[in-house]
Amino acid sequence: MLFRSMSAQCEMAMKQAAGAPMSGFERYLTIWVFLCIVTGIVFGQVLPGLFHAIGHMEVAQVNLPVGLLIWVMIIPMLVKVDFGALGEMKQHVKGIGVTLFVNWLVKPFSMAFLGWLFIRHIFAPYLPVEQLDSYIAGLILLAAAPCTAMVFVWSRLSNGDPLFTLSQVAVNDTIMVFAFAPLVAFLLGISSITVPWATLLISVVLYIVIPVALAQLWRKSLLARGQAAFDAAMAKIGPWSIGALLATLVLLFAFQGEAILRQPLVIALLAVPILIQVFFNSALAYWLNRVVGEKHNIACPSALIGASNFFELAVAAAIGLFGFESGAALATVVGVLIEVPVMLLVVRVVNASKGWYEAA
Repeated sequence: MLFRSMSAQCEMAMKQAAGAPMSGFERYLTIWVFLCIVTGIVFGQVLPGLFHAIGHMEVAQVNLPVGLLIWVMIIPMLVKVDFGALGEMKQHVKGIGVTLFVNWLVKPFSMAFLGWLFIRHIFAPYLPVEQLDSYIAGLILLAAAPCTAMVFVWSRLSNGDPLFTLSQVAVNDTIMVFAFAPLVAFLLGISSITVPWATLLISVVLYIVIPVALAQLWRKSLLARGQAAFDAAMAKIGPWSIGALLATLVLLFAFQGEAILRQPLVIALLAVPILIQVFFNSALAYWLNRVVGEKHNIACPSALIGASNFFELAVAAAIGLFGFESGAALATVVGVLIEVPVMLLVVRVVNASKGWYEAA
């Protein structure tokens, strides 16, 4: 009886989360990011002293303004995650297995390979040599941070199973608490990049462990007041999350502006391995679900979760590990720049191919 009650509660919460339409910020995120690029570059050139001072507001290698913005950015995303849904995993074991395989065994390692291939070799003559390792590190951070609450939106747009989506996000976030640091350290190591272990562990605690704990306490407190109070709070804090992301990007591009003005081609080149990785992983997850016999409404969110990244965490970790002016930070921001249009394209493809999928 208790299990049934928990299942119904999880399903109701997920349907409401998945049914929420994309906000203006979310739908036009690429445009907002582009405006932040322009604003940040202009401010960085006009007010270099101000941003230099902000860059030095650090305690134990953690920039305080950025740390605050990152918490405002990440915690509202994590409040939407119901870890009680982990009990529902057994309903779609094959779909969960496919998504975990793509998210944790294919995506990070394929991105490390693509970074090595494109950044260290094919595009190397066109990129600043001193930033090559940093660019690869940023790509690895992007791929090692799995799906965000934005997947709820992608799942709804593809008519995905809401309970499967919630279960998968919950299990990914649980794994991330334990696997993110060692996975990133391993991939940086095999890419011959020095692993700043102390800073990496601090970043995991600051940007994963503490936000997850605070978000779940907040979630419990809101739900204790009823589902209506929870939904009202989510509607209010959603714009704050995106706003904090955009403010972080303004700061980032204020520091990166001079380098970008010198080499505007860098952003386009960094986008290539990210685009390949997104399309490859989504196609692989979609096809594998078809092979194992999962329904289309499972395959769609599985493909979208396999393609999507927790870009807020990736940006935070890149800034914490390598700094505002690093190539790693810039690489993660390119991921933010292309996330929405690329994911909407993947949604369109999985919706259009439903006939092919069900003909198996």
